Amino acid sequence: MLMHGRADVLAKIAAGTAAAVRDRHLRGAPGDAVAKPLARGDGWSVVDVVCTCGPSDRVFEEVHTRQSIGVVLSGTFQHRSKDGRHVMSAGSFLLGNPGDTYECDHEHAVGDRCVAFHYSVAYLEHVAAGLNAPTIRARFAATRLPPTRELSESVAQTAVALGMPDGAEWNELAVRVAATALLADVGRSPRRVPPSPRVIRRITEHMRAAERDPTVDAKLDALAAAAGLSPFAYLRAFQHLTGATPHQFLLRARLRRAAVRLATSPASVIDVGLSSGFGDVSNFNKAFRAEFGRTPTAYRRKATSA
Repeated sequence: MLMHGRADVLAKIAAGTAAAVRDRHLRGAPGDAVAKPLARGDGWSVVDVVCTCGPSDRVFEEVHTRQSIGVVLSGTFQHRSKDGRHVMSAGSFLLGNPGDTYECDHEHAVGDRCVAFHYSVAYLEHVAAGLNAPTIRARFAATRLPPTRELSESVAQTAVALGMPDGAEWNELAVRVAATALLADVGRSPRRVPPSPRVIRRITEHMRAAERDPTVDAKLDALAAAAGLSPFAYLRAFQHLTGATPHQFLLRARLRRAAVRLATSPASVIDVGLSSGFGDVSNFNKAFRAEFGRTPTAYRRKATSA
């Protein structure tokens, strides 16, 4: 079911790219790259970039202004940089350092779509520090990473997040993508270090706080800072101990609380969702149905009729 869902998401992403290209042709407009902001935090941001350029469009030299990782999700394009010319396809990463120049063209096809993660140097250094590999530096040696097994999970997670942007935990994904790129850039795997007693204590405190009040704002960066870890190190330790990411853990705590209230309280579905920490009823309905297999209303009806 999950694999089928991911396939549907990828089909929708490709269809969205094709629709943008058709609209460009209907308007008789030149190709363009339109960036839609998805999320941002302290030292990182994410944008959805839909490009409708083709063989007839002019090529410009561009410059990376921040550390950048472009996750290619559909289409193809040619990329020219100091490393030469490469064909970028779905599943590959486009890497950039501040000041690096590059050109992208569509000599043989029209359109592509990427999710671009941008980082401050300090933020990427913080992620690199959590990889337990002293030789890793927060500056990319390569300008692209081809579609390989090492990238597949991050690419799939990015596609899923793009398919449900309102419910995505972009902070966690930004850290995962950064760690994946830094490790793949030098061909290393992170050294597994068991969490220390202090880290276990901090994570236990965070878990208990989420259970007491699932409406708390549990952003990855803040949790990691409180534990004295880099975001990647905290994320890895949390998953090692709990089998879930902080976002997944908090989401399920919210959904459990909502399920109990639906079965025991006359409050409206909207009130239950909002009081459980969800920003709007649409996200609440989607998350609840994915977790319990039925809508909140159907869940309440079954629970109260038993």
